[in-house]
Amino acid sequence: MATILIIEDEPELVKVLRSYLEQAGFSVLSAGRGDTGLSTWEHKRPDLVILDLNLPGMDGLDVAREIRRKSSTPIIMLTARVEETDQLIGLEMGADDYIAKPFSPRVVVARVRALLRRSESAPNVSKVLRLADLVIDLEGHTVEKKGQPIDLTPTEFSLLTTLAGAPGRAFSRLQLLEASQGAAYEGYERTIDAHIKNLRAKLEADPKKPRYIETVFGIGYRFVK
Repeated sequence: MATILIIEDEPELVKVLRSYLEQAGFSVLSAGRGDTGLSTWEHKRPDLVILDLNLPGMDGLDVAREIRRKSSTPIIMLTARVEETDQLIGLEMGADDYIAKPFSPRVVVARVRALLRRSESAPNVSKVLRLADLVIDLEGHTVEKKGQPIDLTPTEFSLLTTLAGAPGRAFSRLQLLEASQGAAYEGYERTIDAHIKNLRAKLEADPKKPRYIETVFGIGYRFVK
């Protein structure tokens, strides 16, 4: 049974989400403040975090930053902010997905399931990809560069395996969005840029001069052969 941590300061919303998630078979923890939520995450290490942006005690972006500094725990960010730039900031802080309020609890359950599936499985391309000095283990869900492990989020790992599975092929942002989030996902294609930026920061010696993931202007990205 996967454990979901909800960090949200609206008690009624937490109550509804808890009910739907428990009916779906998940174990649920909750916290109403950012600082207590981070403490709960540190002590309980849940399988996934649902995190509100606006929280007392500690801002949701700071919570996401701290979690991501220590772990690749999947994060779904909840936001009442409608501006695309606000959502992109959340993704750049390391969130895997975001859901804008108001939303259907069923959508949240579906996103949780999809994200947990991505964190547990990988595309059936080949069990291990060896490209340049990268070793990508699709079954083990691990990446090494020159023998050193690189900690990726589920979304980052999905993007890397999509690109690395077809070196030299240019993928559009929409194709990458669908490959990493699912065809039914509704979101901005530009969210891919935020994830690619995070991925480059972890893989590249100089993210401004990428060796692995190249920008194809007017199209999207490709993994360099």
